[in-house]
Amino acid sequence: MINWDRVTELRDEIGGEDFAEVVSLFLEEADEVALRLPDCVSAKPLESALHFLKGSALNLGFSDLAALCQEGERLAASGSTDFDVSRVVACYDTSKATFESGLDRLTTHAA
Repeated sequence: MINWDRVTELRDEIGGEDFAEVVSLFLEEADEVALRLPDCVSAKPLESALHFLKGSALNLGFSDLAALCQEGERLAASGSTDFDVSRVVACYDTSKATFESGLDRLTTHAA
């Protein structure tokens, strides 16, 4: 669900303070996109939202979410809106909870 190696790599690359800022920004923006997804009734906005979420998820190690977004993005790019966005929202919610829980442990071990 979470690629912890990627999370650690990113934190080590940019430092703890910047990492905390990146995490905060990602979660804020991803929350907004997850809330908007059910309102994406045409293919182009759906594709755009899923593309954004996929890229952000990959950067922060949300591997399952990124894969699911990629699946939906491919369908939307072909003009289809026949994709259950509730799966993305549920995956994001679960990934976020797992990430936040694991991040506490990761931060404790790094200190």
